[in-house]
Amino acid sequence: MNLASLVDEHPAAARALWEDGHWHSWGDVRRRAGAVAVGLVELGVGPGDRVAIAWPTSVDFVVAYLGVLAAGAVAVPLNPNSPANEVRRELEVVEPAVLLAAAAVTAPAGDGDGGDVARSVVLPAAACDAAVSAVAPVTWEELSAATGTGESRPLAPVARQDADIAVLLFTSGTAGDPKAAMLTHGNLLANLRQMLGIPEILRADDVGLVALPLFHVFGLNVALGLGLATGAALVLETRFDTQASLQLVHDLGVTTLLGVPTMFSAWADAPGEESDGASPLAGVRRAISGAAALDADVAVRFERRYGIALWQGYGLTEASPAVSTSLGTGRNRPGSVGRPLPGVEVMLVDEAGEPALAGDPGEIRVRGANVFAGYWRDPVATAEVLTGDGWLCTGDIGVIGEEGDLFVVDRSKDLVIVSGFNVFPAEVERVLQAVPGVAEAVVIGRPDPTTGEAVEAVVVAAPGATVTEELVRAHCAAHLARYKCPTSVRFVPELPRGLAGKALRRAVRDRPA
Repeated sequence: MNLASLVDEHPAAARALWEDGHWHSWGDVRRRAGAVAVGLVELGVGPGDRVAIAWPTSVDFVVAYLGVLAAGAVAVPLNPNSPANEVRRELEVVEPAVLLAAAAVTAPAGDGDGGDVARSVVLPAAACDAAVSAVAPVTWEELSAATGTGESRPLAPVARQDADIAVLLFTSGTAGDPKAAMLTHGNLLANLRQMLGIPEILRADDVGLVALPLFHVFGLNVALGLGLATGAALVLETRFDTQASLQLVHDLGVTTLLGVPTMFSAWADAPGEESDGASPLAGVRRAISGAAALDADVAVRFERRYGIALWQGYGLTEASPAVSTSLGTGRNRPGSVGRPLPGVEVMLVDEAGEPALAGDPGEIRVRGANVFAGYWRDPVATAEVLTGDGWLCTGDIGVIGEEGDLFVVDRSKDLVIVSGFNVFPAEVERVLQAVPGVAEAVVIGRPDPTTGEAVEAVVVAAPGATVTEELVRAHCAAHLARYKCPTSVRFVPELPRGLAGKALRRAVRDRPA
């Protein structure tokens, strides 16, 4: 089944996507996506060809995404705000036949009512030299005219098999250089079915807020994908803004929030006070955090402020992405990412690759129809993460609690080994967060001639706070074993972050001390 077929049966007049003050219907979305598919075919794009999409979160992105899939091509979502050299490198990896990119200056905006892809341009492959090209962009209106009509077309997806690649998605690279993960139609559809095996997650009568980047797997196949699968109405916010999003949630009757921890933290600390019945989130039925570890304090502050439980999930790009969730378990334990989704197997293994003993930490391995097909044209990297019997080696360290809940401890590749003892950075970071005046902190390993590695704390002080190395080290000494304590503390104005808002230890580690 072609993933684009998900939207075939939704009522044509039903609300689909909200943007810039009005709703677009599912019928409109299908017609516009059909026009994209026809235009791509006219350009010579066929099944298996790659089509890069560099758009912010918008109706245009959704229409382009469905149109690319309907044509049988492989969608390659890219960050439209990436530096040119990064886009160049990604385009060189996937060698797309066409690049679809936002260009508000060079293309007319259109009226958004169908028949055109507003603000879109089509760049043939010759223009794919890093989004910096001498080839003149072609507006969608011009492309439609070249096919013989300026009207939109019905969506008629090309038949695809489960094993056919639907999406190439660059991983966030927290443990190394980004790679293009091959997600098949079967992978993405399977993960949607697995998520929908949790009845509470999303219904057709829900209204969801999508304020996440759609070039990230959490936005693409959770926030957007669940809407495409259920026909739920989705409110699109191109760039997350705390106050603007709260207003949208209130005004448009949003019932479901899917976000990253930084979003829920911002909502928890938003200016203003609520009285009974006046909360902007009064209509929200569920809130789910993903893509990064959720600090227990954020969950407590959010629930205390709005009276809404904040559930947590775990996943990764290579799993399409959802693996587990606390939603539906009836328990919302701090730090727990719940239990595996229906149809997803999870196993913990020790350093020898054997099943970890009960209660012991181990690398999380995942198996199921949602596990990706490998990295694009990189069999070596693929072999490092996929076993012969179908297990995905996540590189994450987890513990199974007494009641079967999964707790993610850390990434195995971020371990700091001091005199043979393993130090999990996340454990030290939780202690650092409790130091008065510390806003954020990450822990990395630095080479040490005596112990092999030493623990270094990289700290961001809160505005106006005075934090000293002596204070940090004394606090850690009072809460951690000696070998886990930082031997040096470095203060920085801010931490580098990935697409999901996570602080990137790798980027901190690569910076000179």
